Amino acid sequence: MLHRIRSARRTAAIALAAMAIGIAAPVSAKDFGAWELATPEPGINIPAVNDGCPIESPDGRSLFIASNRPGTLGGNDIWVATRPHEAAAWSEPVNLGAPINTAANDFCPTPLNGNWLLFVSERTGPDTCNAGPGLGDIYLARYNPALGWSEPLHLGCDASGTGPNFPGGEFGPSLVLTAQGTFLYFSSTGYGADMDIYASRMRPDGTFEPAVRVNELSTEGFADFMPNVRRDGLEIVLNSNRPGGLGGQDIYTATRSSTADPWSTPVNLGGNVNTAGNETRSSLSGDGHRLHFGRDGDVYVSERSTVPAGG
Repeated sequence: MLHRIRSARRTAAIALAAMAIGIAAPVSAKDFGAWELATPEPGINIPAVNDGCPIESPDGRSLFIASNRPGTLGGNDIWVATRPHEAAAWSEPVNLGAPINTAANDFCPTPLNGNWLLFVSERTGPDTCNAGPGLGDIYLARYNPALGWSEPLHLGCDASGTGPNFPGGEFGPSLVLTAQGTFLYFSSTGYGADMDIYASRMRPDGTFEPAVRVNELSTEGFADFMPNVRRDGLEIVLNSNRPGGLGGQDIYTATRSSTADPWSTPVNLGGNVNTAGNETRSSLSGDGHRLHFGRDGDVYVSERSTVPAGG
């Protein structure tokens, strides 16, 4: 059994190293305008269910969500809607099925280039790091058009030095390639603290170094959740219930001049995005023009334009 676990982790490391090579080059830095008034995502939400965790694929042609709508294998499953191009409407979401989804909660999908998918799952098994039920770990899988989804691979545990997962639950994995290396951002309660933002550098063999709390993005005594980094590594969005919000969990953004710099103090995105309800798991499209997020059981989207040079 131990040999099989080690073999699976080695396979995951090799897969991650290959995935890092396949990450698209960062988009060039742009200046953007303000976010427009958010509206429900057309064709995605249905009544009386909880839809959330929305995120586009890098090419903008797929929208992954987590939902407990009819047809799930468990509490929350991962679903995907597709479209032929960015101007087209989304199709009806389709359940990814086993082995991505299980009778446990599966959520926080993060699609990457090359048909890779990072996600969080509360499934049990000999390689899990969490300290009890209801706490998820980060997994990796890949889709093969001929064979379907690969068996998800657990990314390993911080305590053993094999990966980024803590005994506390993880949320919102976001992988970004920078001049300083490839980093996995996520939120976690770590070893029992409040929910904070962490980052872990990928080693050359595809495994991850011990995760480090990102202090400038995290607060003491409040919950900071589900980071998502823009593809150029210069902007990040997250949700938090820190003081100064409009109510519940709000979406915040931080920026930096280069990927070698620390993040700025997160700024609330204001009334076009946030409400007195709970806004959660925000994500940026590959071109930075669309912000997807969950709000009290539905999926919303806001758009912004690029500011012309000198504008």
